[in-house]
Amino acid sequence: MPQFSAAGTAGLLSAAAAADALAGVLLAGLDPETCPPRSALPVPGGGELLLMPAAAGAYAGVKIAGVAPGNPARGLPRITGSYLLLDGPTLRPLALFDGAALTALRTPAVSALALRHLLPAGRPLRLLLFGSGPQAYGHLEAVLAIRQLAEVVVVARNPVGAGKLAAHARDLGVPARPGVAAEVADADLVICCTTAREPLFDGRLIGPEATVVAVGSHEPEAREVDTALVRRAAVYVESRAAALREAGDLLVPEAEGAIGPGHISGTLADLVAGRMPGGGAGSCPQLFKSVGMAWEDLAVAVAWFEAAGENSAT
Repeated sequence: MPQFSAAGTAGLLSAAAAADALAGVLLAGLDPETCPPRSALPVPGGGELLLMPAAAGAYAGVKIAGVAPGNPARGLPRITGSYLLLDGPTLRPLALFDGAALTALRTPAVSALALRHLLPAGRPLRLLLFGSGPQAYGHLEAVLAIRQLAEVVVVARNPVGAGKLAAHARDLGVPARPGVAAEVADADLVICCTTAREPLFDGRLIGPEATVVAVGSHEPEAREVDTALVRRAAVYVESRAAALREAGDLLVPEAEGAIGPGHISGTLADLVAGRMPGGGAGSCPQLFKSVGMAWEDLAVAVAWFEAAGENSAT
C-alpha cells in the first residue's frame, strides 16, 4: 500500500489544485450538512484524539488525528496522525497519508476556495497573517496562488517565527515584515492561523471592505475573532451544522446574545454554486470561519492519490 508524506506533495498537488478538487466535490452534489460530526476523545496529558470518517463517490476514508498542545515545546508537531484512504465499493485500503501533511494542505485549500469567491477583484492586497506555524506558511502560499499581494505583515507570539515567515514571504517576491495586531485596520485580508483561545485583535478596526479568515480552532470555547467583528460581518462557513457545533468564534457571541444562529450568511457550497454574492460589496467585512471537515480531507486525499497515480503512469 503506498504511503504519502509531506515531501510527496512536491510537484503533485498544489493548494490551487486541492481547492479545485474541493469545488468539484461540492459541484458534484456532496452536502456538507449531512456529513458525520468529528469524534473527539480527551487524552491524559492534555491532548485530544480526533476521528473523522467520510465517504463520497468511489472512495471512503478516515483521519485519525492527534492534537498535542505540549508537542512544540518537545520539538514535535502539534498535529499528528494518519489518513487511511479506502476504495468505496470494496473498502479495500488504497493508501496511507501523513495526517499532519494532509491537514497542512487541506486547510489552506479550503480557505483559498472561499477566498476565490469572497475577495474583491482589483488591486494587490495587503495581507495581515496571524501565526507563524505550518498553517501560516500554507495560507501564504495558497493566497499567492490566487492573488497578487502588495505586502505581508506577520503577527506572532514568537518574534523569531514571525521574522522567519516574513523572510519566507520576501523570498517569494512579496514585501513582508513582522507587525502588530492593530495593523488589521490597514489590511485588505486578515488570516488567523493560531492556537489562540481569545480574540487576536479588536474587530472594530477591520475595514468594511476587508475579508477575514479564521481557521485556528474547532472548539466551542476557543476563538480568534471577537464579538464586535462577528456582529458586523457577513459570515460564511463550511457547514452550518458543523459551525454551530464547533466554532467558538460564532458560539461565544451567540451565548452572549450578540447574534443568533441565523447570522450565518452562507456556506462554502453556496459560494461555489453561485447562490451567494460574496465579493466584498463594501457594506461590511466578510468573515470565513473554518473548523475543518472530514469530506475535505477525503477530497484532497483522493486528488493527491490520483495525481500520484497519473504521475507514475507518465
